[in-house]
Amino acid sequence: MNGAELVMRTAVANGVDVCFANPGTSEMHLVAALDTVPGMRAVLGLFEGVCTGAADGYGRMTGKPALTILHLGPGLGNGIANLHNARRASSPVVNLIGDHATWHLDADAPLTSDIVSLAQPVSRWVHTAKSARSLGEETANAIAAAVGPPSGVASLIVPADLAWEEVPEDAAAPSVETSALPPDEEAVAEAARMLREPGAVLFVGGRALDRRGLTAAARVRAATGCRVVQETFSARLERAPDLPTFDRVPYFPEQAAQELANVRVAVLAGAPEPVAFFGYPHTKSRMLPDDARRIPLSSPETHPSDALEALAEHLGAPAYEPSQAPEPCDPPVGGLDITTLARAIAAVQPEGLIVVDEAATSGIAYPAVSAGSPPHTVLGLTGGSIGMGLPCAVGAAIACPDRKVLAFQADGSAMYTSQALWTMAREGLDVCVLICANRKYAILQIELMRAGVTQPGPNAAGLTDLTRPTIDFVKLAEAHGVPGVRVDTAEATVDALRNAFSEPGPHLIEAVIG
Repeated sequence: MNGAELVMRTAVANGVDVCFANPGTSEMHLVAALDTVPGMRAVLGLFEGVCTGAADGYGRMTGKPALTILHLGPGLGNGIANLHNARRASSPVVNLIGDHATWHLDADAPLTSDIVSLAQPVSRWVHTAKSARSLGEETANAIAAAVGPPSGVASLIVPADLAWEEVPEDAAAPSVETSALPPDEEAVAEAARMLREPGAVLFVGGRALDRRGLTAAARVRAATGCRVVQETFSARLERAPDLPTFDRVPYFPEQAAQELANVRVAVLAGAPEPVAFFGYPHTKSRMLPDDARRIPLSSPETHPSDALEALAEHLGAPAYEPSQAPEPCDPPVGGLDITTLARAIAAVQPEGLIVVDEAATSGIAYPAVSAGSPPHTVLGLTGGSIGMGLPCAVGAAIACPDRKVLAFQADGSAMYTSQALWTMAREGLDVCVLICANRKYAILQIELMRAGVTQPGPNAAGLTDLTRPTIDFVKLAEAHGVPGVRVDTAEATVDALRNAFSEPGPHLIEAVIG
């Protein structure tokens, strides 16, 4: 047995059984170990950003890490954008990053780079393996760091000579044991006391947006009369007609500051304090009033839903009773715009659908119109680094092969990681890719106006325009092995979605928005 096989043995022994890979020469022994150690599914991504984004989606849906295999610093660099999103989502991911043989580093070969410095900003744990014999323990440490709590990205750098070096057949593949801490009774008591104060708001986010957390937050609201506000972009949100819905922190800072102007007490349950996405002239970074009290309900080592349930019990809150369920959405007719597009999805989406939402400005109507749709899960753009939608859908589909996945996808950001279509086709994944083809970077056009540029010149206008030439997403899909169709009416969109949800395998719908 060599060091690479010890890595895979340790991963499989700890329930890690999927590997998203775009390997290179330094990782060939890790690649070979995928065959010599049974129990690991290997999935090829044609770009490292597909691999890291898929691992993010897989981790969000399973709560356990997948492996990635990345080729030295440049391979990691290609995957960093979606590792940034994974870090913001607290997704469990284990990166195996190959490096040159230890004795080859001094030669400063063309691919030599500072892998540690690249990995640190997007990882909660970074380590360079020290010996072949210790790779079992080091792999177990990476898995433990990824699972947490708190969960996150762990990056293990594996020099090539350690991967090929022989180790004893009985070398240990250590087991990983992790568990969340119980809620802090003092924090729960303080939150219970302060949420009865005027101007109290309970902010929920992160792992608190599961069924347990949402219903507990509604119980707390019933007991105290406080407002409950949800973070703007969520890693994973459960939705169903019998679940409560809460207002989100608005994206634009002026709106957020106005909505939160009267907050005097902010209890944070799985959600960070709301801040502006960007700094603007004459606006603040932090959206809460300066004199508002900030009270964390739980530590990163505690599941926020546990803390919310403990808070509800401390308050003697009544059992959660669903309000009258919202009416299901009827299929729309007529022209296609962001509202009819959202209504088309909401009207036909199947129970258990996983919606990976990177629709950007084209998706703003969907949350409201889908409130009465069958139970579904929404994965959002946590870190703002576009190009997560298609890879995240790959990971979600592999994590949950019994559920349909909708990649609700803006056209501009789809082009960042369009190679994910090939992986969907190769793996036969049940993913419907719905391209919102407004053929522009609409959010940048909005930001230009917000910056006072009401009549952009030809260069500025050209940098927000996706025509000349217009991207043909149907041909792009077919080139990657995914059947595609173009629609420009609400009725055609409904028909295309129904077809995609009723058949196995991937489909792409290019929805041309007027």
